Amino acid sequence: MKPLREVGIVGWGSYIPKYRVKIEEIARMWGKRGEWVKDDLLIEEKAVNGPDEDTATMSVEAAKNALKRAKVNPKDIGAVFVGTESKPYAVKPTSTIVAEAIGATPYVLAADLEFACKAGTEALQCCLGLVASGMIKYGLAIGADTAQGAPADPLEYSAACGGSAFIIGSSPSEMVARLEGSASYVTDTPDFWRRPQQPYPSHAEAFTGDPAYFKHIREAVQALLSELGLKPSDFDYAVFHQPNGKFPLRIARQLGFTKEQLMPGYLVPWIGNTYAGSSVTGFSAVLDVAKPGQRVLLASYGSGAGSDAFSFVVQDAIIEKQPLAPTVKEYIERKEYIDYAFYAKYRGKIILS
Repeated sequence: MKPLREVGIVGWGSYIPKYRVKIEEIARMWGKRGEWVKDDLLIEEKAVNGPDEDTATMSVEAAKNALKRAKVNPKDIGAVFVGTESKPYAVKPTSTIVAEAIGATPYVLAADLEFACKAGTEALQCCLGLVASGMIKYGLAIGADTAQGAPADPLEYSAACGGSAFIIGSSPSEMVARLEGSASYVTDTPDFWRRPQQPYPSHAEAFTGDPAYFKHIREAVQALLSELGLKPSDFDYAVFHQPNGKFPLRIARQLGFTKEQLMPGYLVPWIGNTYAGSSVTGFSAVLDVAKPGQRVLLASYGSGAGSDAFSFVVQDAIIEKQPLAPTVKEYIERKEYIDYAFYAKYRGKIILS
């Protein structure tokens, strides 16, 4: 899919909670060897939201950072989309909370989007389309999660918290990354799900690699490369969804990308899998350091299942905007370690009846 009109990112920002729990600490609780878990998942620690933080608060913080870089009037934002699978209300949008907090209300389209871990790129795709069509001047796309993992479940080692926001526009002078094109690939592959009223998701481990994660990202990326006439070596950076440390390295090899192209967007060892915020926060980390003329591949994955792939070319305006908000690296380095008891308390795993 190629836009008929120039469109791209004019501002970006992220937020990662400062609290961290080490993988060894989780393993200790369930009688596992921490080193074995770390070697298997390639994750050192994960970010955990504080008791006063949730998907809405993290989305607001990320959106404010994006506004600092975009330097646009919030009243000019015509759409606010929050992609998440952990919104604080079952029936009440998170997007209206964000829109109100940043001053974009009342004349704005707002919605919460769901597609597991690709909800963030789904929001991005919707905003790109609306701006490219001329229906709105700017759009705000957010991917954020306070990801759930049942106690002792393998997901508990990787499910983390955080998110990123992107303001989409069409003015070449404001643009930091211009969209070249995108491609999406979806099927009904039930590798991961959460039933109504269930606090934690279930997963079919045999499906999580192939035919789920690897097949969908491969198909989306190969379709994008074919449509644009590009090859892996044409990209300076590549960002893939990061459910653990091994999967993005493996899909990169399969598609012909190098480990060097994954840096600095390869974040999961230090913050874990932020679900809807995973691939977009890796993309945000790349924008924090990218130079004009460089090309970036972004490929998400959402269980259930689907992948969105994008090609962006970095523009001159990025240089002046990079210092205007905290970087992903700065958020990663701002940390305070907690033990499993505090982690369980902060994540609401202790239920008092």
